[in-house]
Amino acid sequence: MMTSEERDPGAFLARVKEEKSDGAPGRLKIFFGAVAGVGKTYSMLQTARKLKSDGLDVVIGYVETHGRAETAALLEGFEQIPLKKMEYRGTQQSEFDLDSALVRKPQIILVDELAHTNATGSRHVKRWQDVEELLDSGIDVFTTLNVQHVESLNDLVDHITGVPVQERVPDSIIERAYDIELIDLPPDELIQRVKEGKVYMQDRALHALDNFFRKGNLIALRELALRVTADRVEAQMDQYRLSRQINEPWPASEKILVCVSQSPLSSRVVRAARRMAAGLHVKWMVAYVETPKSASMSPGDRNRVVQTLRLAEQLGAESRELIGNSVSEEIVKCARQNNVSKIVVGKPAQARWKELLFGSVVDDIIRRSGIIDVYVITGEKNVHELAQTFLARQRTKPNSYVRALVVVALFTCVAKLMLPYFEPSNVVMAYMLGVVITATQYGRGPSVMASILSVAAFDFFFVPPYLTFAVSDTQYLITFVVMLIVALVISTLTTRVKQQAESARQREERTFALFSMSRELSSTLDSHDLFEIGLRHISEVFHSQTALCLPDDKGTLTVQARGLGRHALWKVDGGVADWVFRNKKPGGAGTDTLPAADAIYVPLLGYKSVIGVLAVSVLEEGRFISPDRLRLLETFANQIAIACERADLAGENEKARLQMRTEQLKNSLLSSVSHDLRTPLSTIAGAAGSIADDNAKLSAQDKRALAQMICSESQRLNSLVTNLLAVTKVDSGEVQLSKEDYPLDEIIGSAVSAINPPPTEGRLEVRLGNNYAEISVDEPLIQQAFLNLFENAIKHTPDNSKIEVTATIDDTEVIVSVKDNGPGVADREKCKIFEKFHRGPHALSGGSGLGLAIAKGIVQAHGGKIWVEDAPKGGADFKVALPLAKSEISIPQSAKNG
Repeated sequence: MMTSEERDPGAFLARVKEEKSDGAPGRLKIFFGAVAGVGKTYSMLQTARKLKSDGLDVVIGYVETHGRAETAALLEGFEQIPLKKMEYRGTQQSEFDLDSALVRKPQIILVDELAHTNATGSRHVKRWQDVEELLDSGIDVFTTLNVQHVESLNDLVDHITGVPVQERVPDSIIERAYDIELIDLPPDELIQRVKEGKVYMQDRALHALDNFFRKGNLIALRELALRVTADRVEAQMDQYRLSRQINEPWPASEKILVCVSQSPLSSRVVRAARRMAAGLHVKWMVAYVETPKSASMSPGDRNRVVQTLRLAEQLGAESRELIGNSVSEEIVKCARQNNVSKIVVGKPAQARWKELLFGSVVDDIIRRSGIIDVYVITGEKNVHELAQTFLARQRTKPNSYVRALVVVALFTCVAKLMLPYFEPSNVVMAYMLGVVITATQYGRGPSVMASILSVAAFDFFFVPPYLTFAVSDTQYLITFVVMLIVALVISTLTTRVKQQAESARQREERTFALFSMSRELSSTLDSHDLFEIGLRHISEVFHSQTALCLPDDKGTLTVQARGLGRHALWKVDGGVADWVFRNKKPGGAGTDTLPAADAIYVPLLGYKSVIGVLAVSVLEEGRFISPDRLRLLETFANQIAIACERADLAGENEKARLQMRTEQLKNSLLSSVSHDLRTPLSTIAGAAGSIADDNAKLSAQDKRALAQMICSESQRLNSLVTNLLAVTKVDSGEVQLSKEDYPLDEIIGSAVSAINPPPTEGRLEVRLGNNYAEISVDEPLIQQAFLNLFENAIKHTPDNSKIEVTATIDDTEVIVSVKDNGPGVADREKCKIFEKFHRGPHALSGGSGLGLAIAKGIVQAHGGKIWVEDAPKGGADFKVALPLAKSEISIPQSAKNG
């Protein structure tokens, strides 16, 4: 049963949050296997059939049978969402139709092959992104996944099999699954299935057996799959215990927690615990509790804690630094939170009377541990080492005791002045104040001395007979005892408060330093800015010289950035940096590896790999002795690494987006050009062939008609090529403007005259009124822009519709409006209509989708703007804003309007 002290409000809130989230997004179930062919899809379909028979709405979104008859037979009776046909480089590909699935919105949908890469042109690049959208829409998803596609295991799988895997799924997707069902098959049975052609076709099967499906690979991948599943089950158990506020551990598997301190015997305890963990084949962790007393530890003790934790990490343990007022309370709490079954502590080295008087950490842990086993172990005591530790402990400076004596003397004088006006019992309060001041300023030792001296001074100066330690009234003996006890308690509590305040200040300093750097790192994606921000913060916090080493294109570490000014580290040991980079461990000064180096070298550990190496040379001796400062440096380095990876990922995403956009443009270009070239070329070829055929017996009128057809189609081809060249120049920035002042009405009149074929009478109406404004433009280019706008309006509106061209002028620009009463432009199309090769839903055949893109590029090159609005009476209203000529800007508005 839980006590009120063990109830954790944070755990309760986590449970509430979990319960709230159960009904909102969909749930993901993964049928997980070591490799292809173990039966993941088959098992998924069997489970789905059972759920369907229970009355659930189950739909097939995408299932890959791989030609297996027994798998295909399980599809019968299911509703299947039709696959989406995608054309890519002349071939058709079938893909999962996400939009149809979202519209159908079943209770459960089956989407096979979670790691699949979608065809170019799909909404998402990866299928796991489709699954995420389904889950966010409240649809439960069943899917399949092999262990080699797990992102965090990619390097390990590559090392085992020698086969790089390109299709990977982030671990966050796997962690989102509410259930992972392991589909397992022994390697020998799987190899037999491959030989029988039940996994791959016969030609691929032989190749697979000689490569990926070697028995050693299958055994290793099977072990990985089992471990991933076991870790997931353990995480689910921990989450369940946390959400249900179950504080007692459930020792379904053994886990060891080792408690260490600054004692020199801690390293022996760690080694003994390592042997125990290895014998039991279990996970183990090491924890050090930082209490307020830790603030007064000597540099040697601090360094010993660091070395002990590093030793544990080198031996394979997970290290933890806990913060609290009670060592036993924090250790037991950590054990329960991590489902630990065994706690290992060292034997207490202090005298028994001290344990009885001040308590024992070991006894407290045993009393609080409940069902957790507690092992108390030690190694052989090294008397010399313990003596050195005692001598190395931080001692209070002698002058602090002298000052404590002065404080007692000073308050004795104050008490002497108070005596004529106050009772002796009130005079005692002056001494209490002196004890508080001494404890606050000089520490525990001087405050204890001040407590004893205060009692002696009170007896000597204020208790009859005076100026002697004799006591005439025995009642004063009780006063002396109570006074001494109160003074000692006050001094102890004051010292503890001071230590707690110092510990809180140090924690606040660490937290603020991390927050400041993280905030600045998150504000930029530029690598050089990230380096500068990181090195500046490290230099300021650690009072050090810094440098950052990154691998070049050949993999050689070179210094890419240094601290500013006097914080620049110019002497970098390349050998130490290279060792740290390759081994992913700190090295150099203050470590066990290459300690003779002048600086400490810390790897920048990213999510995927080591980004580089941080070199730090401390300007003040002993700054890295503190374990919290060492951990803080490593945390700083990791923050820089994560920021660098984030910047790299942002760059890769931008490149991928541009590549995808380029691919789409290329496909659009090929599709448009191939269609638009084929039609006129076919017409020209046919007409020319007819003219050249002597047996055709064409009349002169027929030949003239064919020649006109050839001429018309040639002009169409020429227009298409001209547009392609124009858009290429606009994109590359090669448009050279030769500006002169031209009247607006002449430019628009020339553009109207250039329309071929000319519009019917009354179709295009130009009404500029008295707006004889002049604009400074490149006349041929701006005429082409207006011509494209006019031809676009004529092509995309009915023959009986009317197009109006008007202009308005303000102080600095003229706005030309091309308004029609056609079908208009939908809101979702307005942001796309000026893109290259984009053709709206009402576009007619024969267009290239380049006219408006060219017009936009020309107008923007002139410093203008182009956009489309809805016409008041229906249709589209394309508007072009161009700057007025300088001579026009000075003319009053009334003069311009006539």
